[in-house]
Formats: sequence, structure tokens, C-alpha cells
Amino acid sequence: MARAVRWTGDYSHILAVGQAMTELIWDGKYVDGKRQSPVRVALPFQTIETVNESAADRLRTLDLFAAGRQTEWRNRLIWGDKKYVLPSLLPEFAGKVNLIYIDPPFDTGADFSYTATIPRANSAEEEEPVMFSKEPSILEHKAYRDTWGQGLNSYLHWFYEAASLLHELLADDGTMYVHIGSNVSHYVKAVLDEVFGADRYVNEIIWKRQTAHSDIGQGSKHMGRLHDTIFLYTKSENFRWQMQYTPYSDEYFQAFYKYVEPETGRRYRLSDATAPGKSLKGNPYYEFLGVTRYWRFSKERIAELYKQGRIVQTKPGTVPAQKRYADEMPGVPLQDLWLDIKPIQSQALERIGYDTQKPETLLERVLNLSSIPEDIVLDCFIGSGTTAVVAEKLGRRWIACDLGRFAIHTTRKRLLSIPNVKPFVVQNLGKYERQAWQIAEFRPEGTAALEEQRLREAAYRKFILDLYHATPLSGQTWLHGLKAGRAVHVGAVDAPVTLADVKAVARETWKMAGSGGGASKAAADILGWEFAFELNEIARQVAAESRVDVAFKKIPHEVLEKKAVEQGDVKFFELGALSVEPKQKGRELTLKLTDFLVPIDDVPEEARKAIKHWSQMIDYWAVDWDFKEDTFHNQWQSYRTRQDTDLELSAKYEYPQPGSYRVVVKVIDILGNDTTKTLEVKVR
Repeated sequence: MARAVRWTGDYSHILAVGQAMTELIWDGKYVDGKRQSPVRVALPFQTIETVNESAADRLRTLDLFAAGRQTEWRNRLIWGDKKYVLPSLLPEFAGKVNLIYIDPPFDTGADFSYTATIPRANSAEEEEPVMFSKEPSILEHKAYRDTWGQGLNSYLHWFYEAASLLHELLADDGTMYVHIGSNVSHYVKAVLDEVFGADRYVNEIIWKRQTAHSDIGQGSKHMGRLHDTIFLYTKSENFRWQMQYTPYSDEYFQAFYKYVEPETGRRYRLSDATAPGKSLKGNPYYEFLGVTRYWRFSKERIAELYKQGRIVQTKPGTVPAQKRYADEMPGVPLQDLWLDIKPIQSQALERIGYDTQKPETLLERVLNLSSIPEDIVLDCFIGSGTTAVVAEKLGRRWIACDLGRFAIHTTRKRLLSIPNVKPFVVQNLGKYERQAWQIAEFRPEGTAALEEQRLREAAYRKFILDLYHATPLSGQTWLHGLKAGRAVHVGAVDAPVTLADVKAVARETWKMAGSGGGASKAAADILGWEFAFELNEIARQVAAESRVDVAFKKIPHEVLEKKAVEQGDVKFFELGALSVEPKQKGRELTLKLTDFLVPIDDVPEEARKAIKHWSQMIDYWAVDWDFKEDTFHNQWQSYRTRQDTDLELSAKYEYPQPGSYRVVVKVIDILGNDTTKTLEVKVR
């Protein structure tokens, strides 16, 4: 159990005589008397997609990279676990992030599912879209909800590690906003005081996130819980700050701006024009309109204001006063009780289906308070994408991260809906994250390097086979297991499954089936993290040539958590198959989607009844018209929104010059999974 204790011994070297330090302790904070530090494995990021970059910018980037020079800044959308992502950001961004906003999970009963939509079929526009709740993946369960796996102890350790790394990323003039619930806010503040220092605490902001709460019913013995807490901390005492203002209330106007100009209708008040401090502050002393006083203004200035009608004498002999118009006042300086920012209503245009989605006005206030254009803003729990969207609109540079695949996809779509959105990249840690996971999870003791590598790979394959409910198989080179009479191949963590791999698996499967070596039929399931382009279609060719039934199944990201199996069965989904029909007319190329086959295991039975056309499973598709083996460049896209659920099924592009081009089409389905297809085009 987490507890506050009086601590003196271990801190005697930094405490003066007679002083003591209060510290929050939780199980796991110290092991054998030593403070446990966060994982600090810095892995290289892999760019898997570049969005909205022009052809000219693309060539310039390639030239700069080839010359070993610094490329232009690109905003970053990163898919991955923060325990790997944050330390991987440190080499480049330590001490450089100007503003951090995080909205980490804080409710033990929170539902991190999202609402997926099956749009209406294009041929049945009178039908309404069907919505269903998509449960979070096992990895999301583990990293988010199961942050509470050991209760408050594990949550505090999890949060402490994140806060420590974020503190290192923050610039000296930077600020950090932590959006948290009242159930853990008091513990979180103690952790933040320890990481940042209690003297770096600035404000506890109370945001009224609801007008009324449904948990107050008959028999309830608590008041409505309507607010969230946002803690504001800074890296140093010299932090960036632009005070914001809220409008005056009607009551304030009536009490203080009670005068109205008949000719303009402008409301104003009269304020003292005499100078406080009199001669002590060097204020001028003279007679004006028959009244001699120390004044705020010089003789020339007060005469000019009087000519402009901004100095008023209500009657002869009274002290002249300064006229202040209400519409020229900035408003009330922002307080720490935020009641004016409303939550997102069910019919709001910006609502996209995340229960934890925050309104853009909330992030606008945060960014305007503590950043200026070109500052770097970081959110490592991006969720619905609001922080990145607001940062983009306000001209900030941004880094947005999340563990959820659908969160990354949702954020990408919201960004693309912004007119003239700047180019950004989608990144992950790819094979490097998997390599680090393999080394950490499958570490043999006391063996030579080559033998250790062999044992590690064997342990990894057995782990994957167990999750796939397959029986390990020995005596084969390419085949590692059996399931329901089918051979099973487990792909490497650091390389995609290639055509050569498929042919080798097919040959070995055919031989084993013919010899009665375990497989009851010439069939193989190939499990992989990544697959070479077009592999799904190549499988049909391999099956025809080798008479082997080959199925490709993707190893889910969830298995990076070794204990994921404790949460339930890990699902290995077959790769989707995309059909695209190309048509050329001169230099113009038209692509038309003609079919899309994708597993629908995650779609509830009732919702499946709404699927009448394959296109309903597509949420987004994009085209790279000139793939250069670097990264997928999103040069054209069509996607569904809450307001417009229709999807274009064809795209056109006119090439500037003849040549051979490789075109890549990427489709993302309604569950956030992507499928690609490649076409070779010759333009004359």
C-alpha cells in the first residue's frame, strides 16, 4: 500500500541538521534500498508514413538526407508504448520541449474502448450508419487499465517513471500540465512535487467537465463528481507565460460599466485620473479644468485625451476622470477555476467517438497560456488527437504519441481535415522495440553469445506458438509448429516475411505432408510482424505452384507484453486482401478500388448484418503515386468523417513526365488495421 513516511537517514547528505523530508513510498519504488529508475533504452524511430509532403519537398528531403545534412522539421505522430517512446526521444529532445500536456488514465473502472462505425452502403443512402463499441486490445488493457494491476502501488510507479522522463524532456522555460481525476490527484501531486520540486508547483486548475452527473440517483450517498484537476508545474522559475482573460459577466458590466455613450452605445466606466503616490513617484502637479492635483499624465497627454473625449468632468469643480470603454478591456485575468469551457456534447461537430475526448477550447487555453508559435508541444497520451490538432492550428510544432493503433489513425484523420496542414510523419519503433523486448523477455543465463542468441530465438518462437495455441515442432528448418493439421512458421522479430521465406515454407510443408511428418495436409500458417508488399497475392501463386494452402497472419503488437496471455486469447488476424483496378490515359492514371477482403472477427454479430458492401469496411485510403523505397508518402487520400461518411473509391493523378513508377495504395479499415497494395506503372 502506498504510504507517506518520515524519511531522514538516506537523505542526511542533503538535509541540514534538524530537518526531515516527507516522501510518498510505494511498493517497488525501492529495491534493496535503491531507487528504481525508468527504462532508458533509446531506440531509433522508423518512419512508416509521410503525410501531406509535396513532391518538391520530398526530393529536397532525400537530397539533404543523402548529403548527411539536417532535414526540415516534421511534426511527429508516434505509435508505441511510452516506456520505449519517451527514452527514445531523449537523445534528440532532452531539454527542448516547451510545453507538455498529458491526460493519463486515472480511473480504475475507465472504459478505453472506442466507438467504431460501419458506414451506410453507398447504394443505400437512406440507411443510418451502425455504431458498435470496439474493445481495447490486450496491450492497451495491460498498459492502460492494468496500470492498476497491483492497485495504487503500480499506478504510482507507472506515473513516476513517466513524469521523470517528461521532466528531462522539458525545456528550462517549459511548463507541464497534468490532467487527472480527483480519485488520484492528491497522490499524483506528491509524485510531481518529488520529480519537479514543490517550489515548481504553480496551480491546481479545477475544470468543470460536466453540468450534472448520472451517478447521483436514489440511494446515492455522495455529491455529484463534476470536475477534473489539471496540475501546472514548471521546469524553472523563468517559464513562458502569456496571461489569458475571460469575458466580464453581465453582473460585472452592470456594476462597473454603468455608463453608455448615447451616440455609440459603447459601455464605459470612469476611473481616477489623479496619480497615486503624488510627488513620491515624480508625478506632474498642475491645474486642469480648474482642479489642481498630481496627475497620471503630462499636461500635453491629458489635453490630448480630453480632446478625444476620454477625460470627463461631470460638472464644474469636480475632479476630471478617465473614460474606460468595456470593449477595450482584456477581461478578467484567468483564475484557477475553469467553469466556462464546456464538455463535448453528443452532437458537437468535433466529437469523434472517444469518451475521454477533450474539447479543443481546453487545449487552446493551455497552449495560449504557456507556448508561442514554433514551440514544441508534446502529448504522449494523444488519444483522440486534440492536442496535436490544436497545436497544428496555433502554429506550434508537436510530437504526439499513443499506444493505440486507432488513436493514431483518428489523430491522422483529424489533422488531415485542417486546411493546409503542415507535413507530418507517422513513426514507430518497429523492429527495434521488438528486439529490445526479445532480449529482455528471453534472456538465457551463462551461455556464449551465439548459443544465447539461438536459445533466445527458440524461447521467442515457443512463446508465439503458445499464444497461437500451436504445438512446437522439431526437426524442421522453416516450420516451427503444428495447429489443426497445418504447419506453422513464426517470422523473425526484426525482418518482414519475404517471398523467399514463403517459398521455403511451402517447399518444407509439401515435403512434410508427403512424408507424414506431422502435418495432415499441405497447408501452412505464416505468422509475421511485417510482410513484404503484395505477399497476400503471392500466396495464391505459391498455392497454385506448390499445391500448398498458405495463410498469412499478423503477430499482434499485444504480444510484446509477455503476460498478455493472462488477459485472454491473443488474436492473430489474417492479412486483408485489396483489389485495385488501374486505368491509364496518356500520363493520367486512375485507380479504382474494386474489392477488399478483411477478417471481421472483432465486429459484433449484430453489427455484421449492416455490412452489405466491401467498401463499408474501409475507413481511409491513401496513395503514394511514386514510391521511392523510402517511406510511404501520403499524396492523396479519401476518408470518412462523422459528418460525411461517404468515401471516394477512385483517384486520379497526372504524371509530370514519362517513366516507370511504383504506386502504393494503403487502406485502413474501420478497426484501424492497414493493408497495402503495390502496382508497377509505365507512363509514356
